[in-house]
Amino acid sequence: MPGTLFIVTAPSGAGKTTLVQGLLEADPGVQLSISYTTRDPRPGEQDGREYHFVDVSRFRALRDAGEFLEWAEVHGNYYGTSKAWLRGEIEAGRDTLVEIDWQGAQQVRKMFPEAVGIFIIPPSMDELENRLRGRGTDSEDVIVRRLLAARGEMRHVSEFDYVIINNELPDALGDLVAVVRAARLRYANQHARHLAYFDFLEKD
Repeated sequence: MPGTLFIVTAPSGAGKTTLVQGLLEADPGVQLSISYTTRDPRPGEQDGREYHFVDVSRFRALRDAGEFLEWAEVHGNYYGTSKAWLRGEIEAGRDTLVEIDWQGAQQVRKMFPEAVGIFIIPPSMDELENRLRGRGTDSEDVIVRRLLAARGEMRHVSEFDYVIINNELPDALGDLVAVVRAARLRYANQHARHLAYFDFLEKD
């Protein structure tokens, strides 16, 4: 049976990366889709693990060749998801998670309408600002730009199936794990896993 595609979106600083990492550790049945990006690696990041780090010319060449399922420019950097790789993983039955912005989520849903959309938001804009400043990795201009962008991004929250408010990390992680488990219990998934049983139940 096909795997489930999970789309996780959040404004910068909402804790998406930490929550996704926690999910991957708690549920080995979910794998992370590795996107291409033109941004510089952050401390501790490795090419091929968090992202495929490429320069702008390489990214544009891949984009123009139709290699990306979705791509977007976010905060001055390009991000893209490999179309062929993602389709192959889902068709092979592997549950896969993509971390993308709301624009990318719209594009992914066109090819995978059954994808499960999850939007992670901070408890307040004040808390989001505190988290961005607490990182100590961004300049003042970048922080201001991210805060302005966050308001616009969160206006698209109603386009997603689930919303997680990341106030306390353990609670938010529990919610994310619960969403993944619940998605696997949808009728279509259970029917595909237990076809003979459901055929028996649905006979006249």
